[in-house]
Amino acid sequence: MSLLLIGLCVLAVVLVGMVTYDLTQKRHAILRNFPVIGHFRYWLEAIGPELRQYIVTNDNEERPFSRDQRRWVYASSKRENNYFGFGTDNDLESTANHLIVKHSAFPVDSALPTDPLYDPDYHLPCAKVMGAHRNRRHAFRPNSVINISGMSFGSLSGPAVEALNRGAALAGCLQNTGEGGVSPYHLAGGNLVMQIGTAYFGCRDGNGRFDLEKLKDVCAAYPVKALEVKLSQGAKPGVGGLLPASKITPEIAAIRGIPLGKDCASPGKHREFSSVDGMLDFVERIADATGLPVGIKSAVGETGFWKELTSQMATTNRGVDFVTIDGGEGGTGAAPLVFADHVALPFKIGFTRVYHEFYEQGLHEQVIFNGSGRLGFPENALFALALGCDMISVAREAMLSIGCIQAQRCHTGHCPAGVATQNAWLKRGLDPTSKGVRAANYIVTLRKDLTYLSHSCGVWHPALVNLDHFELLNAGKPSQPATEIFDQRADWGLPSKADQEAIQAIMQTPPKERADLLLAKNFKQDPINKDYVSLN
Repeated sequence: MSLLLIGLCVLAVVLVGMVTYDLTQKRHAILRNFPVIGHFRYWLEAIGPELRQYIVTNDNEERPFSRDQRRWVYASSKRENNYFGFGTDNDLESTANHLIVKHSAFPVDSALPTDPLYDPDYHLPCAKVMGAHRNRRHAFRPNSVINISGMSFGSLSGPAVEALNRGAALAGCLQNTGEGGVSPYHLAGGNLVMQIGTAYFGCRDGNGRFDLEKLKDVCAAYPVKALEVKLSQGAKPGVGGLLPASKITPEIAAIRGIPLGKDCASPGKHREFSSVDGMLDFVERIADATGLPVGIKSAVGETGFWKELTSQMATTNRGVDFVTIDGGEGGTGAAPLVFADHVALPFKIGFTRVYHEFYEQGLHEQVIFNGSGRLGFPENALFALALGCDMISVAREAMLSIGCIQAQRCHTGHCPAGVATQNAWLKRGLDPTSKGVRAANYIVTLRKDLTYLSHSCGVWHPALVNLDHFELLNAGKPSQPATEIFDQRADWGLPSKADQEAIQAIMQTPPKERADLLLAKNFKQDPINKDYVSLN
């Protein structure tokens, strides 16, 4: 036998071995879906910095997430070293709107593994009790300021939704169902925020109208902690969605309550109400029926809606328990380009305008503000909290943690990582058990970095960081304090004095002794100043 033939036989055996290994391993969806050739992605990634030093793009150019950002998420989700060496590669003084956190000369000492206050999962409870002001029967304090944003089953694959839910369970955070309803993939142990969209998937009758009894049944049967009425989202505000008949499987049809063989359209607005007055009636109706806190989600366009909402909340006995603001930079599986690029204000601008309306009516301490729209990185999340957010929801960053490679093929149904697809071959590559651990690792790491940042600012919890802690560089021009740019006083964005004291007491208590402090039943409303105070 010639040496060439022997070599070919050895090569064949190696290739068969690689294919067998790639198809059966569960750590890497890309290798499982694309055996052998998938290795090229990892080889190119390994030598990427050297190649990019001379050709292609730098580490901060790619969008919507730069290579540095994706590397940080990937390393964090795998619990690998997520540090970067040799200093920043950003040209700070020549960069416009570069965010700087102004640390304190006297920071809070972060706990070491041997200290009683050390928490390996870096739990960061919300500083406010959701539903407390309106005395909802099932008011609760969210266990995490970082939660998973609304991504429906149908938009994402079943394994991807399950992986995120497993991650939510491990990290002790909430997962928003998205408007597609509660699916079996949402039931892997994580608590849920059920989103109610314009098509009322999961709680609709045969004619597509809202069905309160179905909603009550869902809330009773599943671990739903809150309800979110979606008015619009950042990537396609003011426009509905369309799920083509070709993408509607029997499973999706059963979960959403829609027929097979027909295109399914989500309207651009709700049928149950067409005004602020009607919306508040709807909110109170479902809150009374379920006992759950109820909020709204919206991108920000004209401000008249928010003026009327806060005015009615201040003068009538109705109101939302939380408000989720999505920035125009938010993402979705598919959207018209003009809507993705030009409709709805960016998060920082939009949120500031909304918060101002609540502040003017004295309502800012009574509701929980949730931010969404590319906030899944420590500096962005901390800045959102300083602007007035109480919680952050992450979507695409969470997708990255479970294997998304930013292929930007979500709208085609051919996601190579098995995240945003219903293709049987592609989604089989995503193992929800191992990817669930990665999602949890990412959430915990983000909370860890938020904890360290808040400590560096001299406070115990990121909700206690204010705008005085931030400055923005201005491309060679004098930098500006964030309070000037956003026309806010430094104390804007902070919880009430009682909530500040309560969350500081929680963070100064060893994790194993916090259980009673975290319970919503341990809070009551002071009849004079209307603040919620601890009974402990």
